[in-house]
Amino acid sequence: MSFASAISNPALRPWRVEAKATIVLAWPLILTNLAQILVNSTDVLMMGWLGPEELAAGALAFNVYFAFLMFGIGLVNASAPLMASELGRRNHAVREVRRTVRQTLWTCIAITLPVWVALWNTEAILLALGQNPKVAAQATAYMHALQWAYLPSLAYLTLRSFLSVLQRPRWALAVGTSAIAVNAFANWCLMFGNFGAPALGLVGAGIASFITSLFTLGALTLVVLSDRQFRRYHLFGRFWRADWVRFRAIWTVGLPIALTVTFEVTVFSAAAFLMGLIDTVSLAAHTIALQLCAVSFMVPLGFAQAATVRVGRAYGANDEAAMSRAGWTPFIMGIAFMGVTAVFMISAPHLLIGAFLDFADPANARVIPLAVSFLFIAALFQVFDGAQVIGAGMLRGLQDTRVPMIYAALGYWIGGLGVGALLAFPLGMAGLGVWIGLASGLAIVSALLIARWIRRDRLRLTLPPWARNPA
Repeated sequence: MSFASAISNPALRPWRVEAKATIVLAWPLILTNLAQILVNSTDVLMMGWLGPEELAAGALAFNVYFAFLMFGIGLVNASAPLMASELGRRNHAVREVRRTVRQTLWTCIAITLPVWVALWNTEAILLALGQNPKVAAQATAYMHALQWAYLPSLAYLTLRSFLSVLQRPRWALAVGTSAIAVNAFANWCLMFGNFGAPALGLVGAGIASFITSLFTLGALTLVVLSDRQFRRYHLFGRFWRADWVRFRAIWTVGLPIALTVTFEVTVFSAAAFLMGLIDTVSLAAHTIALQLCAVSFMVPLGFAQAATVRVGRAYGANDEAAMSRAGWTPFIMGIAFMGVTAVFMISAPHLLIGAFLDFADPANARVIPLAVSFLFIAALFQVFDGAQVIGAGMLRGLQDTRVPMIYAALGYWIGGLGVGALLAFPLGMAGLGVWIGLASGLAIVSALLIARWIRRDRLRLTLPPWARNPA
């Protein structure tokens, strides 16, 4: 059979349809994720213009903020599989979707209040961690402006999930791309005193982030209020009406996601700490390799988000064949992409590292070969990282989040960081051992998640009460 006749086989038609639907949904999500990285990179770049002390203070504060933000993002991500299953069960589930969005926004408010209290005390947190008092004070001044972005950021992500579930993510891409320019302009004005604004330094950067978060939330709010397809959901109608069954559902599905994300984020923070214990050269090489991985990770992350929506719809419709296609299609696409990037990392490491370091500078002589060795491990790391994030996205579509959370805790901290610390210090492999540990942790988690996906029919992953009998 020729290749042309094989791909035109009628039996493959559902897979071709699923592949097209996945690509159409995933590519705007991927580009939106990359746009968010550019927003964060702009902040770092402009903080560097202020000076090394300001950059250090800004980085410290943002790392604290980011840990809380990722927890919140994990929590509100529960809205996507809940809405997807409702629409899969009944294509015009307007009331159910509206209630899910409303209770997710309630969740945003509920989590924000204690987070604001914690972030207001950033200086105490940093001093307890042994940071320089002067730097801690600067970081706290920045945080007292930045922290107000927390609520609008989570609300924006809730509306973004709504658009994704309706398979209209391009509006979020347009808003996310525009946010790059809004953030850069606000930083330029408020940090350096341009266009008649006061030169506020780091505090200006925090205010700019708050302005950008208001812009993204306001823009998507206008979209859902004006677009005909979205307007019929009346998302903000009867906003103060409680729906405690659905509110609990958000927490039941979302809290394990939030903890899973926290386990993953903190293990990478701990890995950086281990690198710092080795030496500054190892930490620099680690930072470069990890940044390269972070950029390519946005692609499987987008496929994971698409998998959650597509699997969730099939799950709500109780269509096992559609569930299988909706899961395996983005998985294959994401792993194929990560395989290509892995080959590139192995074959052209100096080209990639050259984007960060000047090869002619003698000060980089020790960092470059170490970064090259890390990239060889990162190539394998890439494939496992893509597999675990898409595997988690597939299971989230089934609203299966508790057991994956346990996998993440054990895999990242024991199989990953534990193995890395053992190889790095007692066995003397230093930074290379840390990277082998990270790769092994990701391999363990990805294997467990995919095994659970394969066994999903035997695990009796059926619709929970709130999805079978919506209030």
